[in-house]
Amino acid sequence: MKILVIGGGGREHALVWKFKSDNTKHKIFCAPGNPGIKALAECVTIQANKIQELADFAETNRIDLTVVGPEDPLSLGIVDVFEKRNLSIFGPNLESARLEGSKAYAKKVMERFNVPTASYLEHDDYQQALNYVNEIGTPIVIKADGLAAGKGVTVAETIEQAEAALKAAMLDKVFGDSGTKVVIEECLFGEEMTVLAFVDGETVLPMVPSQDHKPVFDDDRGPNTGGMGAYSPVPHLEKWLPEIERRILRPVAQGLAAEGKPYSGILYAGLMLTGNGPIVIEFNVRFGDPEAQVILPRLENDLAEVMLAVVEKRLHEIDLSWKPGASVCVIAAAPGYPGPPTKGLPITLPQSFTGNTQIFHAGTALSNEQLVTNGGRVFGVTAQGADIAEARKHSYGLMEEISFEGKHFRTDIAAKALNL
Repeated sequence: MKILVIGGGGREHALVWKFKSDNTKHKIFCAPGNPGIKALAECVTIQANKIQELADFAETNRIDLTVVGPEDPLSLGIVDVFEKRNLSIFGPNLESARLEGSKAYAKKVMERFNVPTASYLEHDDYQQALNYVNEIGTPIVIKADGLAAGKGVTVAETIEQAEAALKAAMLDKVFGDSGTKVVIEECLFGEEMTVLAFVDGETVLPMVPSQDHKPVFDDDRGPNTGGMGAYSPVPHLEKWLPEIERRILRPVAQGLAAEGKPYSGILYAGLMLTGNGPIVIEFNVRFGDPEAQVILPRLENDLAEVMLAVVEKRLHEIDLSWKPGASVCVIAAAPGYPGPPTKGLPITLPQSFTGNTQIFHAGTALSNEQLVTNGGRVFGVTAQGADIAEARKHSYGLMEEISFEGKHFRTDIAAKALNL
């Protein structure tokens, strides 16, 4: 099978790795890819948002399946363009991608289908938003309405922090047009968990859960990032899985289908497990990063076959199978992240590592044949083991063998599951 993976980060490296692990005969292309992906696939110098160029490439090279990694091309309507040209592509169309592309739209969908979520108001006027915050007080959550690479959310503990978040999004435009409108939510308390599902309209197949770690520092301190690590399974929270499927995943999929807007692809539910049960923090419309890095190594099915079943609306034929044990991913970040990262720092990697560990490249590049940093999150250092403790030990052990100036990482990934 000829497969085109769109994107060039850690998630896309994990996707390429999984496709190649499933079947070495797959011919895989990745646009634009990265130095780690290059060892497994043919990298194509087309950026992920160059939709017409990507469609031309898929058509010329007779690609059997295109898989979209990041959210930006989905929100630009890449699936619609490919489908008009009868090209097989995995992911939601432009209408469905609004579940991630607009926080306000997602809230309205949840309201229509009685999906539990935090109470909120949306504002497109800075002064009115500030007045509202002053009226109801803190703690409170400020979200840029549009896409912001995982950094558009502020949990404000004080009025000053809330005011700074509103000013950054609405006046200083640090997220561009994504911050023109904000969603202001009540602050929920509990533990977070992510549940992703394959969806082909009405059929919903949930995956094993994972737990991401967004704040940059240990003990969930500091500003939010795109994710500093993840692990799967999440044994102390998995009692909630039947309710999550019944009250959240199925109502959204079946409700949208009933409205004539069937959802296809990955439905990502970011959840807060509160005293009142699971509540949706956000929906995404693709694999999470780094959630993909811990979920995909546990999937026993051929991923391409599952995705083709989604595209061809026969997901009901698939039974997902998962490897026992656990998977842990720790992000190695460049100095400066989650602010502007330092690029061009030389990297030294171990000469070899075992089959139950992976180094997924995210922010790397080659400079005169030297591997260097090229983004905030540089690697997803991932390992599997018989249990979380073993996987965690392997991941942190491998992390110590990776060297670049100013490398930083959280030391408490998966600690909540082990009561550390």
